[in-house]
Amino acid sequence: MTGKNGMRVIAIDGPAGSGKSTVARALAERLGFDYLDTGALYRAVALKLVRAGLNEGAGDDVISSVLRGTSIEFKNAAVYLDGEDVSVEIRTPEAGHFSSIFSARRPVRDYLLDIQRNAALSGSIVAEGRDMATVVFPDAWRKFYITADERTRAHRRFAQLREKNTDITQAEALSDVSTRDTRDAARAIAPLAKADDAIEIDTTDLAIEETIQRIMAAL
Repeated sequence: MTGKNGMRVIAIDGPAGSGKSTVARALAERLGFDYLDTGALYRAVALKLVRAGLNEGAGDDVISSVLRGTSIEFKNAAVYLDGEDVSVEIRTPEAGHFSSIFSARRPVRDYLLDIQRNAALSGSIVAEGRDMATVVFPDAWRKFYITADERTRAHRRFAQLREKNTDITQAEALSDVSTRDTRDAARAIAPLAKADDAIEIDTTDLAIEETIQRIMAAL
């Protein structure tokens, strides 16, 4: 996708813990592109729904009602929910759990679709998530699928949460990654999948800089 004034979209998909967020953020900075953290947007939606008392059994009409009038923005590396900076709150294991659950619901995906696409209207972006290359930006300028083996991803998830002083064990991190893999791949709406024209990069044995260099070489 190359928009007006030469604006470009680099779409990066991949499973939890693959390193795509870290890579996307660093790549955007290096290229001078904006960075779109779609995972943060889904976590913010999940936080709003949980605050409203909803759980996985909520009907689509109820979810739509709660989201109607809801404001979610991602700007300057911070996430705002109805004007409140929730950047810290959305990074808890609970927020991640409910984000994975609610992201499979049609009202949630419909609500965030335009928000994500609109991010590409004002400048070139690096967008990372689960369906950037397959659904949100199917005509992206460049597409990548970043992955790693399950244990490596669980270790990265564990280290990330411990840095944020979150109480979690290695076993819990592995279980979380495995559960999210199954849910993301099996959902009926926009399941996690590699786009046919995406370049796959296995980061199991790669440092962040090595991954970035591989992407840069493909641009």
